[in-house]
Amino acid sequence: MATNGIISNGKDRSNLIPFSSRLREGRALAQDVWSIFNAANLPSDCINLGQGYMNFAPPQWVKEAAEEALNSVATNHYSHPKGRLRLREAIKAHYEPDFGRSLNPETEILVTSGQYSVFVAFLEQGDEVIMFEPFFDQYLPSVTFNGGVPVYVPLHPPTGAGKQSSHEWTIDFDELRRAVTPRTKMIIVNTPHNPVGKVFTRPELEQIAAIAEEFNLLVMSDEVYDSLVFDDEEHVRIATLPGMWDRTVTVGSAGKTFAATGWRVGWLIGPQSIIYPTLAATTRIVFCSNSPLQEATAVGLEQAKKRGFLKQQCDEYAERRKILTDGFDKLGMKYSNPQGSYFVLLDIRNVKWPDDYPFPESVLGRGRDFRACWFIAMEVGVSSIPVSEFYCEEHTSIGEAYARFAFCKDVDTLKHAVERLQNLKKYLA
Repeated sequence: MATNGIISNGKDRSNLIPFSSRLREGRALAQDVWSIFNAANLPSDCINLGQGYMNFAPPQWVKEAAEEALNSVATNHYSHPKGRLRLREAIKAHYEPDFGRSLNPETEILVTSGQYSVFVAFLEQGDEVIMFEPFFDQYLPSVTFNGGVPVYVPLHPPTGAGKQSSHEWTIDFDELRRAVTPRTKMIIVNTPHNPVGKVFTRPELEQIAAIAEEFNLLVMSDEVYDSLVFDDEEHVRIATLPGMWDRTVTVGSAGKTFAATGWRVGWLIGPQSIIYPTLAATTRIVFCSNSPLQEATAVGLEQAKKRGFLKQQCDEYAERRKILTDGFDKLGMKYSNPQGSYFVLLDIRNVKWPDDYPFPESVLGRGRDFRACWFIAMEVGVSSIPVSEFYCEEHTSIGEAYARFAFCKDVDTLKHAVERLQNLKKYLA
C-alpha cells in the first residue's frame, strides 16, 4: 500500500518508508489506462482491440531459431551488454542500405530492452524534452523519472468531414519553435506514429531537423513500426538528413517486426557519442537483453528480406486495416486511416449512452473518451483505448474525441470484432 510518499506492509504502520518523489511525477502512481481496460475488468468474451500486442505467433522459422538457441549452451547465458555480436552484425546488414552509410557494430549499434537508457544517459535535472501529442505513454515517466521536464506540442487533428488520413494530423512549426527554451535538451520523434499512424513527411522532418540543429538538440527517433508502412508511403529516417546523424538515436524493435512483443529485444542505432553513454546506462539497468531471443532475432533479420517476409507481412497488415476500416465505413463513423503502425483512431464524439449508465469510479472523472471506451467494451464487446491518456491535462480535449483500435490481430478476430461493432449504430447520435 502506498500513500503520500509512504509505503507500508499493510500490517504494521509504525515503520513507514517514504518512496521516491519521482514516482509522484508523470502519473506514475495513477491508475493507468492499461490497468482499467484489462481482461480482469472487462467481460470475459470482450474482443481486445485495445492493447497493441498480436494474437498470433512469430513466423515459424523465427520460432525455430529461438528453439535452437534455447537448446544451445552459450546462448542461454549473459550476452555482452552491447548485444550479441551476431545480432549487431545482422542489424548492421539490415539497416545500412536505409541509412546509406556503413554502421560500426561495436560503436554505433546497441541491443537493449527499451528506450529508457537514452533518458538515463542524457537527462539532468530540469532538462526539457519536447514530445508530440498524442505520445506513447511510456515517454512521460521515462522523462520525469530522470529529472526531465516534458514539453508538449500537439499534432493538430483533421477538421474536415468524411474519410480522413493520418497525413492530416499536422505540426504547427511556429508552435514547435516557441516550445524550445534554453533548457530544451531533447525532442522525441515517433514515425510511424503510435497512436495516430502518421508517417512524418520529408518536409516535416527537415523542419524538425533544422530546429534541432539550430538549438543543438538530441533527437530520439522512435521508428519501431518502420516495417509497417502502407500505400507506398516513404518512411524517411531523420538520421539520414544532412547534419542529423551526429545528434540522432534511432530506435528499432524485434517485437513489432516479428510479432514478438514479449521478447523485449530492441536496438538503438546512432553515433558513438550517443551509443557509448547509453551503453553505460543500459549495463546498469538490465545488463543485457534476453540472450536466446537475441540470437533468434538475428536469424530473423538475416532472413527477412531473402524470404520476402517484410513485404508479405505489410500486405497482411494492410488487409487487416481494411477489415477494420470497412467496418467503420459501414457504421458511417469518422476515423483517421493510418499510413503506418497498426492503430486506427476512431472519432467517438457521436457515441451516446444513458445519463444513468453505471460507470466505475476509475472511469468517472477522466476524459469523455474513457466513458465511451468503457461503454463500447461493455455493451458491444470490443475494447479500445481512450486517446486522452496520451495527452497532457491542458490538451486532453483533443484526445477525448478518439478511441484507439489495434488491428494487430488475426483476420477472424477482426471480422468478429467488426460484426460486434455494427451494434454501435443504435448508440450513435
